Amino acid sequence: MRGEAQNSSGLPPFILTGLPGLETSQHWLFLLLGVLYTVSIVGNALILFIIKEEESLHQPMYYFLSLLSVNDLGVSFSTLPTVLAVFCFHLREISFNSCMSQMFFIHLFSFMESGILLAMSFDRYVAICNPLRYSTVLTDARVVWMGVCVFLRSFCMIFPLPFLLKRLPFCKANVLSHAYCLHPDMIRLPCGDITINNIFGLFIVISTFGLDSALILLSYILILRSVLAIASKEERLKTLNTCVSHLCAVLIFYVPMVGVSMAARYGRHAPRYVHTLLSLVYLFVPPMLNPVIYSIKTKEIRRRLCKILLGTKI
Repeated sequence: MRGEAQNSSGLPPFILTGLPGLETSQHWLFLLLGVLYTVSIVGNALILFIIKEEESLHQPMYYFLSLLSVNDLGVSFSTLPTVLAVFCFHLREISFNSCMSQMFFIHLFSFMESGILLAMSFDRYVAICNPLRYSTVLTDARVVWMGVCVFLRSFCMIFPLPFLLKRLPFCKANVLSHAYCLHPDMIRLPCGDITINNIFGLFIVISTFGLDSALILLSYILILRSVLAIASKEERLKTLNTCVSHLCAVLIFYVPMVGVSMAARYGRHAPRYVHTLLSLVYLFVPPMLNPVIYSIKTKEIRRRLCKILLGTKI
């Protein structure tokens, strides 16, 4: 693999990295990640259970929340095997095809999360700006159709990435910067011309994250305009309060993403562990915080959660 070009037919393995420069602290990082994994998996599983059992939550808003929880579980389980291998068992080598598969699923769930947040913003827009048409616009069938569209769009965008990578020769030491496989990390390793990969990567980012964030912003501009037309200050605050959970979910998803992108573009001289930590925040924090935020802000979920954990109602 060293010194000679090697394409995917030779199946060159990749070497995963824990936290460069902080090797002596990696066991503490594993404990932290273990807590994040536990909160994420248990929290999202509880959200799904409560929505299934609580009939008052059988509404479009909570169906979308269920999709978000399933997606967050997907993100957690996509990274768990290699993170566990690197930080707990110090197994750093991963086969070419396994790395491609992990990359596919990590990016698939990331793209799906953006689409789900867009669907949730549409739900809030209809509920606030056209409340009388809410039940006719967001029927169960339409919610299912929107979920299927989110999945199909994400799948079609991500599906070509492994094949575009596999056509390239690899002649460097295939050392990745993270404990999991990401396309921006892997695209640095081939020796061949990566112009097509870069153009396609830019296209899918703009047509998903860029478009989704613009439409979410537009929906909230329309929501704000509608809310400001309400005469009562108390009613305005009550209406805006229904959007707080979704706004928090949008911010904790997009802000770390912007941070990772800015660091990759302008922070090339920063220590490597800075990039790794930002990537960890991007992948680990949203799945952990989303169930916490919705449990705190949603009265029905909070009441059922207290009944499960404490055996009491509040």
